[in-house]
Amino acid sequence: MPVATVQDTFALRRSAHALADLLGADGQDAVRLATALSELGRGLLGADGLGAAFDLCAEPVPVLRVTLAWRGGHRLPAEALDAAGRLLAVEHAQDAAGGRVRVEQRLGPDTAPGTGLVDRARRLLAEHTGPSALEDSRAQTRDLIAALEHTRAQREELRRLNQELEETNQGVLALYAELSEELEETNRGVVALYAELDEKSRQLREASEAKSRFWANVSHELRTPVNAVVGLAELLRTDPDAPPAERARQLSLITDSGRTLLSLVDELLDVAKAESGTLEPQWAPLDLRAVLAHLDGTLRGLARPGVALRIGAAPAGAGMLLGDETMLVRILRNLLSNALKFTEHGSVALDARIEPAGDGPDAPPELVLTVSDTGVGIPADQQERVFEEFYQVKGTHQRGRRGTGLGLPYARRLAGILGGGLRLASEPGRGTVITVRLPAHPAGPAGARWDLLVAVDDDPVFREVLRPLLHGLADRVVEAVDGPSGLAAVRAHRPDAVVLDLHLGEVDGHQVLAELRADPELVDVPVVVLTSATLTAADRERLAHARAVLPKSGLTGARIAAALATPRPAAARPPAHPEAPEAPEDGA
Repeated sequence: MPVATVQDTFALRRSAHALADLLGADGQDAVRLATALSELGRGLLGADGLGAAFDLCAEPVPVLRVTLAWRGGHRLPAEALDAAGRLLAVEHAQDAAGGRVRVEQRLGPDTAPGTGLVDRARRLLAEHTGPSALEDSRAQTRDLIAALEHTRAQREELRRLNQELEETNQGVLALYAELSEELEETNRGVVALYAELDEKSRQLREASEAKSRFWANVSHELRTPVNAVVGLAELLRTDPDAPPAERARQLSLITDSGRTLLSLVDELLDVAKAESGTLEPQWAPLDLRAVLAHLDGTLRGLARPGVALRIGAAPAGAGMLLGDETMLVRILRNLLSNALKFTEHGSVALDARIEPAGDGPDAPPELVLTVSDTGVGIPADQQERVFEEFYQVKGTHQRGRRGTGLGLPYARRLAGILGGGLRLASEPGRGTVITVRLPAHPAGPAGARWDLLVAVDDDPVFREVLRPLLHGLADRVVEAVDGPSGLAAVRAHRPDAVVLDLHLGEVDGHQVLAELRADPELVDVPVVVLTSATLTAADRERLAHARAVLPKSGLTGARIAAALATPRPAAARPPAHPEAPEAPEDGA
């Protein structure tokens, strides 16, 4: 169609709008196409041979292409080209012979160009030629109203979207705050985990150092008696004609070295048992006077010249106490031998007394044993390590004094197993004082008997072994062969005490003990547990209600009686949290 007058530009606008509508373009797209062509047409009015060509292109997507072409040197104003470019993509080319400007409007996806559609488009173009300026103005007004309506609808949509965005932002802020709080909590957990890892690393380093000290000290201590045994045995083998007195002396030295080696191995094994919690006290009547006399006789020869060993008498009213004589002797022997080793002048003393454990009139009595010396003492910076296994305080005082560094930690562990604690106070150059506090349980009158005992064990052979021991303690003994019958016997007879096998049938000793503990009428019945197994820490925790846990091997009536006389369950097992020393715990 030619574009030569202002009226032609009106026709171009209307034709483009109507044709875009016919071909399925969006309403706003049709307005943009018509407006762009109107701006370009007005800008090119007066150009020689100006005309508009409408092309319907199907590939690659349906588009309506409108091309304005002219001859000569007429130039398209930049304002018109810029205005059209804001609405659609514009392709412009011009030379001395003429020029061309082209715009394209994408149509709807359902547009299928064909002969019928092209014919309708041609008829539509013919119908819209030559409109009046008034009609075009009205069309522009309608387009403007439609554009305004569309703009208002877009503004409402934008307002709605802004509101949704604001709500979304509030949700995002709330989520951010929640995530920040969770992240902060996680960070605190990570910091705590790092602190725990640092602590574990420190413990691992200390364990590695302890292992190194162990091999350095124990290998020396083990080699010394072993070398003596091997060397003396070699002398005996190579000198068969040695005088009898000399052979007897060498055999005596071999015996002493063997005993030293055995004592060291026993001590190492006991420390390992105490560390793992498997070392159990063997409760029996304890004669404190005999213990003190034994220590005085065996340790007096260890004192250096000029050092007096003073072991006090048993306190008045001590009588026969309930305890483990072996453990008590080992505690005191370790403390006294350690004190004698590092005391060159003055004295080493052991004093014993009984005093209440608290301020109240009903406070239970305690056996207080104090080992004091006038030796070298322990420096303040070393007192935090005096109870660490295999550690020995460095210094010239160590020269010529052998040892594994196990004495003090071993003594403290044994004191804890017996239900007590150990405290140390020391000052360099003025000596050391170590105080051991143990429960002072009276052993009861000799030959004490009970009216009725209930024995629960599923092994008929062991019942034959147990029966005479219990008949020596009680006037009457009721036997049960499993857990349910044992519970029934206890409920029926209300005995003075129960002797319970741990490993029964389906209802084992743990369950029987739990049933007795849960029954208010039976909770105070004393129970002694018998077992042949090695117990774990979890097993001992479950057996906390029992008066004692005794091994079946080497069982005697005296041990059972001593266990039944124990006044509290905790005395028969290591406390879950042994009493901490009031002074530093790690050391030589």
